[in-house]
Amino acid sequence: MSAIITRNDCQPPDARASAHRAFGPNHRWKVLGIGVAANAGFSATFSGIPATAVVMRQGYHLDNASLGLALGLLGLGVALSELPWGVLTDRWGDRRVLLIGLGATAAWLFIMALLVVPTKMAVPGVALLSASLLVAGLLGGSVNGSSGRAIMGWFGEGERGFAMSIRQTAVPLGGGLGALVLPSLALALGFTAVFGLLAAVSALSAYFAWRWLHEPPVESAPRAAAATTGPAPLRNIEVWRISTAIGLLCFPQVAVLTFASVFLHDFAGMGTWVTSASLAAVQTGAMVMRVWSGRFTDRHGNRRPFLKFCGALSALAFLMLWLLVIGASGAPLLVPLLPPMVVFAGISVSAWHGVAYTELATLAGAGHVGTALSLANSFVFIGFCLVPIAIPWILVAFAWPGVWLSAAVCAALAWPIFLRQA
Repeated sequence: MSAIITRNDCQPPDARASAHRAFGPNHRWKVLGIGVAANAGFSATFSGIPATAVVMRQGYHLDNASLGLALGLLGLGVALSELPWGVLTDRWGDRRVLLIGLGATAAWLFIMALLVVPTKMAVPGVALLSASLLVAGLLGGSVNGSSGRAIMGWFGEGERGFAMSIRQTAVPLGGGLGALVLPSLALALGFTAVFGLLAAVSALSAYFAWRWLHEPPVESAPRAAAATTGPAPLRNIEVWRISTAIGLLCFPQVAVLTFASVFLHDFAGMGTWVTSASLAAVQTGAMVMRVWSGRFTDRHGNRRPFLKFCGALSALAFLMLWLLVIGASGAPLLVPLLPPMVVFAGISVSAWHGVAYTELATLAGAGHVGTALSLANSFVFIGFCLVPIAIPWILVAFAWPGVWLSAAVCAALAWPIFLRQA
């Protein structure tokens, strides 16, 4: 499906420049660290901002539908920009794309901290807030495909699953920190502090990328560029299947990330500390499971069966949450079980990312990793767009049991789409 080759003519300018630089054997860990930092910073934005949903609803005077629209457009921005950023990454290299994307994201979040925050004098309308979050998503989409391409280039086949899984821990790491810090920060200091902190994190990640992120030396055979012997990613049906399954399995994950705090507050009557701690527990558990799953599948060569297992387990977890919500409606003694059940379901549907992205990148070949990962991320962030918009309408029609049953159905649909073991 892919073959490792050494070629100077198909490398972006940064790669040719790297051929003349000496890198120590441990430099690949710096590259991995930059990927983690960049993804964690943007995850704190696209997962941390939804964690402030209750405070945002109050501060910006929003109803549930308006809140869902604003949060959904953050995901839409990333979905629309993922594929263009990925194609640019394959042409320009990771360094240039990350510097442009992270720098622009930092600048935009700083502008939001100054101009798109509620004050005593005025409260920004839902249109301004939604448009601002859309732009933040468009700019932040640069992070996902580019850092993944760098890691696939620097690490050999026997350690790529582990490395990509570590890189994917950045998503729950950043999201968990955002869930812990941002709601309390919004309550205490307002959204000027929230957007300002996120801008500083993006700027710091851009500095790390400028300092240490370089293309792998082309003469380093195990980490050299790769060409695929099969069709290009956008013409490869297996790449499309994995990308589609990734997107479907992210729908229930997005439901937890965007509306679990509202669910625990409105339905279960939990306070800010419990909702923040629950989301942080989801992200921490997901981080641990992603590292373990990467190492486990590297050793056993069972990425595809593992992905199918995760789809089935996620469907079962959300079915259990659905049944518990129905039971808690008539038996208040069951209400304290809701936070741990949300945590279990959230971890189940978040444990597979590193394995899925490694399998996808291997199918595409490292020369096309940026495009392939960005295709998958486009499906992921379509979920970040559609799910927050759809949930308020599902609530009107079917209440919270309908939300979690819909999540179970999406997870179940992903199971047959994932590829069987070759």
